Amino acid sequence: MAVAPTEISRLALDAARSAATEAGQMAMGYFRRGGRTSADIQYKDGGSPVTEADLAVDAYLRRTLMAAAPEFGWLSEETLDDARRLDREVVWVVDPIDGTRAFARGDTDWTVAIGIVVRGVAVAGFVFAPVSGDLYEALPGAPSFLNGKPIRASGQDGIAGARIAGPGPILDAMQGERLPFQRMPRIHSLAYRFVRVAEGAIDGGLASGSAHDWDLAAAHAILTGAGGVIRTVGGETPVYNRASTVHEPMVAAGPGLAPSLSDILAQVGPARTRGHKEAIAGL
Repeated sequence: MAVAPTEISRLALDAARSAATEAGQMAMGYFRRGGRTSADIQYKDGGSPVTEADLAVDAYLRRTLMAAAPEFGWLSEETLDDARRLDREVVWVVDPIDGTRAFARGDTDWTVAIGIVVRGVAVAGFVFAPVSGDLYEALPGAPSFLNGKPIRASGQDGIAGARIAGPGPILDAMQGERLPFQRMPRIHSLAYRFVRVAEGAIDGGLASGSAHDWDLAAAHAILTGAGGVIRTVGGETPVYNRASTVHEPMVAAGPGLAPSLSDILAQVGPARTRGHKEAIAGL
């Protein structure tokens, strides 16, 4: 959809880009590669962790981004939800640390994700992987970039040979059906998994049925700018900034692969993820 220049200022976009990298460096102060984070860890209802680093980064991002665009709404995993966001045309959608479990135990595949949603559509996004220093970005109506270089989703158009990453139980089920895909190593941050599709490093990414807006919006904008798509098991495009932030199982891929991958997920996903802890974690 077209986005008027007045809706997203250059100031807001520049602030988001800068804030993503600064927030990542802030989180790195608590990170211990291969070991438990130095940050205090608490647990939310349902058992998902939140660390001192998540909260510090969230506070920094809210302060910085809302100063740049105070007219935007705000939605973050680590901020108490405010229903007033539903009345805003434009909303910041933020995950201070996407992949908190990985971050907390010293794995490297976690990210900072900042998305901008206009009337339910993810139109801009910044996903920063602090350990590698990689910054993925998409501006409204523009191609997507990785560290300043254009990226493109792969042209893979069938499951045979497709490089797929996703929750273990779903991939187990796909292998049980003897589908001829390549199983890729686990990518714990869902935003990271989907931007890896955007850069063509993998052909498809899967998400089980409890991902939230903050897991998806930034990566969705980047995937769109790279010629890829996100589709639900029903073949629909996710809509953001609704009363409920939870989404059904979905796939990220190029337009040639997405329909068949969505059909496969619809067949094998629900039975394998229902009640599984990875589904609860939104992975």
